[in-house]
Amino acid sequence: VQLQASGGGLVQTGDSLRLSCAASGRIFSSHVMGWFRQAPGKEREFVAAIRWGVGNTYYADSVKGRLLISRDNAKNTVYLQMNSLRPEDTAVYYCAAATYYSDSARHYGSWGQGTQVTVSS
Repeated sequence: VQLQASGGGLVQTGDSLRLSCAASGRIFSSHVMGWFRQAPGKEREFVAAIRWGVGNTYYADSVKGRLLISRDNAKNTVYLQMNSLRPEDTAVYYCAAATYYSDSARHYGSWGQGTQVTVSS
C-alpha cells in the first residue's frame, strides 16, 4: 500500500483543518488506516485509526471529541477532520496502514510522507 498525506498548514488556536491520505495499491477490507503525529523532540504517537472495511474507529484519549477519522472507499482516501485545534496539536502528521488494529507505530508497515500542522496561539 502506498500512501500520500496532504492538507497540513498553519492555523490559529480554535481553527479546523482536514488532512487527507490517498491510498493506492492492494487495499483489503481487513486493512486498518491510522494517523500518527510526531512533534519535535517527541516520539511518534497514535492519533486515530479506522478499519477500512467496516469503518470501526479508534482514537487517542487526547483527541477524542475534537478529531474525527473517516474514509471514502470509492476514492481510496482516509481523512482526519481536526477541530478546535490547540498549540499542542502542532506536529508532523503521518498516515499509515496495517493489517490489523494497533495503536503502536511499529505494527504499521506502510507510511505516507507526513504533512506539517502548526497551530499558533
